[in-house]
Amino acid sequence: MESEKKDEIKVISLSIIFVVLVAVSTMIISIPVPATHGYINLGDAMVLISGLLYGPLVGFIAGGFGSSIADLILSPGYAPITLIVKGLEGIIAGTSYKSGWKMKSLMAAIAVTEMVAGYMIAEGFLYGFGAALVELPGNIFQAFWGWTVSLSVTFLIKEKYYRAKRQ
Repeated sequence: MESEKKDEIKVISLSIIFVVLVAVSTMIISIPVPATHGYINLGDAMVLISGLLYGPLVGFIAGGFGSSIADLILSPGYAPITLIVKGLEGIIAGTSYKSGWKMKSLMAAIAVTEMVAGYMIAEGFLYGFGAALVELPGNIFQAFWGWTVSLSVTFLIKEKYYRAKRQ
């Protein structure tokens, strides 16, 4: 019973920390895209890191809510879409949190592909697919950057943790 309570507290604490990290990393550098009223940002790395390190629940909460908070400030119309798209991104990445590096890399790639496709579809319906295509290169760059950074940071954190644990 006490172990379950500690696990709940850990998940809640990590989720809150990553919601803030995702929101801040999303807002710190945001490049507006006038055609869709969206913006290119660096938050995907944190969404992926939260899932890769702590699983699908933390990934969903951090990705969905952290990114939506940033949207409420920067581009409010996107917040409901972002809750779904970035929440799914965190879930997908998080399914590999107990897996090896090949699976983490694959699931992170699938997660960012879902992000690009999710926004492409949503923006296509909202603004037309011509406008959505304008943002596509930025979203692909954002996805690649997030994938690269998240795998590098996750690897460094895991290696440092395991090295410290062995000593």
